[in-house]
Amino acid sequence: MKKNEISGDPLNGVWKFFASVKLTVTLLLTLACTSIIGTVIPQNENPAAYFHEYGEFLYRIFSFLDIFDMYHSWWFQFLILFLTINIIVCSIDRLSSTWKIVFAKEISFDIAKLRKSYKEEFSGNRTPEELKSLFLPVVSGSFKYTKVEETETGFVIFAEKGRWTRLGVYAVHLSVVLLLAGGLAGSFFGFDGSVNIPEGESVKSIILRNTGREQPLDFEIRCDDFNVSFYESGAPKEYLSKLTILENGKPVYNKDIIVNDPIRFKGINIFQSSYGTLKPKEISISFTNRETGMIYRRKASVGEEINLPEAFGKFVIKEYSDAYDFRGHNLGEAFLGILTPLKGDPAEVILPMRFPSFDKMRKDELIISVEDAGRRYYTGLQVTRDPGVPVVYTGFVVMILGCFTSFFMSHKRLCVEVVKKGGKSRVMVAGIANKNKLGMEVRTQRMAKLLSEKAVT
Repeated sequence: MKKNEISGDPLNGVWKFFASVKLTVTLLLTLACTSIIGTVIPQNENPAAYFHEYGEFLYRIFSFLDIFDMYHSWWFQFLILFLTINIIVCSIDRLSSTWKIVFAKEISFDIAKLRKSYKEEFSGNRTPEELKSLFLPVVSGSFKYTKVEETETGFVIFAEKGRWTRLGVYAVHLSVVLLLAGGLAGSFFGFDGSVNIPEGESVKSIILRNTGREQPLDFEIRCDDFNVSFYESGAPKEYLSKLTILENGKPVYNKDIIVNDPIRFKGINIFQSSYGTLKPKEISISFTNRETGMIYRRKASVGEEINLPEAFGKFVIKEYSDAYDFRGHNLGEAFLGILTPLKGDPAEVILPMRFPSFDKMRKDELIISVEDAGRRYYTGLQVTRDPGVPVVYTGFVVMILGCFTSFFMSHKRLCVEVVKKGGKSRVMVAGIANKNKLGMEVRTQRMAKLLSEKAVT
């Protein structure tokens, strides 16, 4: 026996530790304080910005403690797990007594306790036997469970309803556990990343936001087309991506997505988040002889050298810019080329898309302009997975039901005692509830009024 007691003591100590309400308060305060840190210090920013803001020493400490991605750090997840275990153990530790009340096979009533509760009394001329047949239907109509016990001088009707409402607080506990478990599931098994897909191309992986690590996908995302519309000011009005999901190279799902209208596929969400322009593949360029007006057209790509007619030499487009700055002015999309004549030095040529005649300012005998650049876009997608979301939603529903049960419903018990005194019957109606005692007093008054009317008529 002593050995069993000794071996059981450590487990009992661990159980009492996790069953402590003080531990719950401590963990909640700790989480609240650390959440303040996570609010004050911006999360998931560029490491260079953190280094510049806090200096090398603090940056190394904060980085070691995962302060810059605090809600996914090992110690924050440990606190959440610790709190989850604490709530489960607390609930189990206090559930046994409530369980016996809710699921008792034989329900016992303490009439002495009921007599000390709120009560109403009145007298009637009918005998106890007559009152029993009158009172029982009235009481059973308002209470689910009724029980009649005979006494030496009359009878007692015991009634109750709402025993199950005592479990409301445990439903709230369960909802908190579900919320915490959902958060942990999302933290451990979820991801949040992004990817840019050029029109006509596909990807099988994304880049995670927090770590920059590549995350492979179980399927392929292809951008079939991208369209964008603009306001008169030039600001984007709406952009749309035509996406196709492929598995083993075969299309299995397609959808046109816009902002706030994502694809949801196998627990993964694909959101439209951004877009951008790409370096054109093929460019149509015109070369005009200023003196004769003769126009020559050629097609080329960035970096491809073109041999020009009339011994003008060679031309190559060196680079592309989607917002070229010229002496403090934004020319928009533009190409930067190099014209190398047969005689003389190479000349830099700026070719803005919005200003086809821009090259005339060079005063050269050859005027160059871009007629068509075959505009190409890429779509920027945010790709997320959070397996804990269904668990969290379930937790919210359970919490609403638990709070409603805990605050607006109660376990009500009623006692109607009839005692024969002389030629009259003395009636006592007493009521008690584990919550909302004022409401139970009103219900007891109403019941007493109904029974008194039955006793008189």
